[in-house]
Amino acid sequence: MTVFEELQARGLLAQLTDEAEIRELIDNGKATFYIGFDPTADSLHVGHFMALCLMKRMQMAGNKPIALLGGGTGMIGDPSGRSDLRQMMTTETIRHNCDCFKKQMSHFIDFSEGKALMVNNADWLLDLNYVELLREVGTCFSVNNMLRAECYKQRMAKGLSFLEFNYMIMQSYDFYMLFQKYGCNMQFGGDDQWSNMLGGTELIRRKLGKDAYAMTITLLLNSEGKKMGKTQKGAVWLDPNKTSPFEFYQYWRNVSDADVLKCLKMLTFLPIEQILEMESWEGSRLNTAKEILAHELTELVHGKEEADKAEAGAKALFAGGAQAEIPTTKLTQDDLVDGNIDILGLLVKSGLSASRSEARRSVEQGGVSVDGEKVTDIKQLYAGEQLAGDGITLKRGKKSFKKIVME
Repeated sequence: MTVFEELQARGLLAQLTDEAEIRELIDNGKATFYIGFDPTADSLHVGHFMALCLMKRMQMAGNKPIALLGGGTGMIGDPSGRSDLRQMMTTETIRHNCDCFKKQMSHFIDFSEGKALMVNNADWLLDLNYVELLREVGTCFSVNNMLRAECYKQRMAKGLSFLEFNYMIMQSYDFYMLFQKYGCNMQFGGDDQWSNMLGGTELIRRKLGKDAYAMTITLLLNSEGKKMGKTQKGAVWLDPNKTSPFEFYQYWRNVSDADVLKCLKMLTFLPIEQILEMESWEGSRLNTAKEILAHELTELVHGKEEADKAEAGAKALFAGGAQAEIPTTKLTQDDLVDGNIDILGLLVKSGLSASRSEARRSVEQGGVSVDGEKVTDIKQLYAGEQLAGDGITLKRGKKSFKKIVME
């Protein structure tokens, strides 16, 4: 199986242009490709995970990745898939977030000895002269075509700002610059980025001639990757200080039966033949597949030691073990009222509930327990002394746990 055929078999390729040329480049390690990451937070999350795994997979086949940090496009904000305007970030916040991304990406991609590049589009976008940009690339974009693009349709109903309207031009300009500066001949992105990516390909061909070699591939990053990156409590982060290795493990251990094989194919580096053998698995064997998925991905992000600890902790917890390696919330005296905290406060402080009203519903519906005992009274109090030492284990639903202790 060639590299291109494996990408297809794993369900990674959604749309592409110039398939024959793309296949030739990828299979022979001749692709210099980029994926962009706008620094909208100080950590990558599992919505980025598929892109990172793809970059690693392509690099292992001899191709050269370019990780493009959106220090410039982050000043605008991508309207794709959005129903409202993104929150504007300061230049200091964007710079800090880019630094955090750099550190995390190095766990996936080998940036040594020219094997990969990490660049920031602030290097060219922030110095652009507005009138010169209009004259250079303005004639290459049809407003009519831009308004028909999927990335803008959702925003049109509520009002698309002129700021966001420029995002397609900025992203297209990125590919144009990367092609000229680094010989980048291929771009990858989510299926919501198709119009923006085609804009980049067209800009290169119109400005540099039809012989300019620029390819486009999109991945199932929006419908699959972004969906996998969200839970009821928000994003699942790659930063262990935001999402602990145990929580990360549990997230993947709890994927639906329908998604486990899809995730194994798209995100792990297990041989595709081994994964295909699991397609006949049913019942309890699907739980084994989920354990394999959770351990593989936790090891990839946090290392084997943390993956082993998370796996052992999960098994100990569900077997009733007292020493389960579960995430901990530490309370201080400031969290107590007259030396106590109620069950609703515990649920909110631990992050298991977003609000007291949500916590109340969980208790009333019988979905909350402390140390294995169901809590039925929304006014149940816990004294600070009870939380000292080993503390208590708070559970919401079947799969969400937190250890609560006093500092």
